[in-house]
Amino acid sequence: MKRAIELIRVSTESQAAENRASIPAQRAINRQTASAYGLAIVRSIEMSDVSGAAVLMAPEIQELVTLMNDPGIHGVVTREFSRLMRPENFCDYALLQAFADSNTILYIPEGPIDFSSKTGRLMGTIRAAIAGMERTEILERIWSAKEEKRRAGGFAQGRVCLPYGVDFNNGKWSYTPEAEKVREAFRLVVAGNHSYFSVARQLGLQPYNLRIILRNRIYTGVRVIDQKRDTSPAGKYAGKNGRQAGRRKIARAPEEVIRVKVMEPLISECDFNKVQAILDLKKSKSWRHIEGFNHRFTYNGFLTCRCGSMIYTKFRRDDYYVCRDRCGAHYMRRDVLDPKLDLMFTKRLTSDSFLKLCLMAARREGKTIDRQRVTAQLDSLSARRQRILDSYFEGVINSTERNTCLAHIERQRTIATELLARQSPAFDVETLTQTFHAFVAFDQLKRDQKRMLLNTITPEIVVKDYVIDGISIGIGVSPMDTGSSPPPT
Repeated sequence: MKRAIELIRVSTESQAAENRASIPAQRAINRQTASAYGLAIVRSIEMSDVSGAAVLMAPEIQELVTLMNDPGIHGVVTREFSRLMRPENFCDYALLQAFADSNTILYIPEGPIDFSSKTGRLMGTIRAAIAGMERTEILERIWSAKEEKRRAGGFAQGRVCLPYGVDFNNGKWSYTPEAEKVREAFRLVVAGNHSYFSVARQLGLQPYNLRIILRNRIYTGVRVIDQKRDTSPAGKYAGKNGRQAGRRKIARAPEEVIRVKVMEPLISECDFNKVQAILDLKKSKSWRHIEGFNHRFTYNGFLTCRCGSMIYTKFRRDDYYVCRDRCGAHYMRRDVLDPKLDLMFTKRLTSDSFLKLCLMAARREGKTIDRQRVTAQLDSLSARRQRILDSYFEGVINSTERNTCLAHIERQRTIATELLARQSPAFDVETLTQTFHAFVAFDQLKRDQKRMLLNTITPEIVVKDYVIDGISIGIGVSPMDTGSSPPPT
């Protein structure tokens, strides 16, 4: 019998649940197709939460393409063409070329498709285009239905999208007890407290979330929808490994904006408009919106106090660095600390003695795992996982036994993967010298240029009362990855 690979794909995680029949139905039809054409399924590749328009990003499809290059693999069996792909742009057709290059036949219940033949090339392209068009039409129907529901005052998203303090149940909008915090937030802002941090702390909210709450007109009883998802191919973005993610939001045209009264107001229109004027003024006065604003601090975001708290910047007649937790550390003047740090990066971090010290630390930590052995262990675990799935598909074990075995294997895979990630490459003095060569003239650079260089090594500098206790640098250099190096001498 000819050897073949089985391909199963569902678009969402819910479709892959045990109480859903999509995957078992695909598997049953695939076995019938394989039997009809005299095929022996030697490998089953199963994907969930992968859109037909993002299959090329999925590692399962990349594995499929690799397996198809094996001369012993004759074909791929799947329930219908759309399980293979639903192309959204012409780049997606590269998958069909992989079939043609490897002389792999696609088997579906309607019959085999040989993409390397003249008719197969034509029919395969047509089937792919039809599958892509079906997906577009499905999405258009879904979006149209949701839009009508919004215009009627309904709610067309998941509950996670509900505004804070607002509920939608049985077709009706209402306020939850948390809405009283929203009422109090508006009262505090109107009364003169314009600090997001202060108001949020009083109410047990996050400052960033508070800003969004104060901008939402839903609390006046009117739901305003002035954004929509970008339905064009450019608007879609896939998640990690091709998993479902979403589409970017774009502003609606004026005629598309939806305004509908859905419940009685919690905040009066007058108070809401007052708060919007206050927030607009607050935004316009922010240093982020001042054209030509002079950013004076070089090391903000890179400093940590000896107590472990972050050091932030403060202006009090002069520029200072301050410990967030006020642990007793003195205010440190910017014009004193910045030159000391500049000198450290310019003279000390580029010195041979410091680089050799880093190299010695790297060698002490260099007694690490055998990468080849751990890689072989990962391959063995993958093979065991496939054998367990095969046993489940053949009815040898039940779902409980399958889940127990797979969970055990996944724990071992996680440990092995972490061990590999912990393995650091070898470094020598020349490598480290090249890394820090750009810092030779660091003290001569402008503030923005210094920040760009610092961002390449993401340092964490421990300092208190102008004394630099240590520095941790995140560039993949072993001696500085796991802790602070001693201060340069």
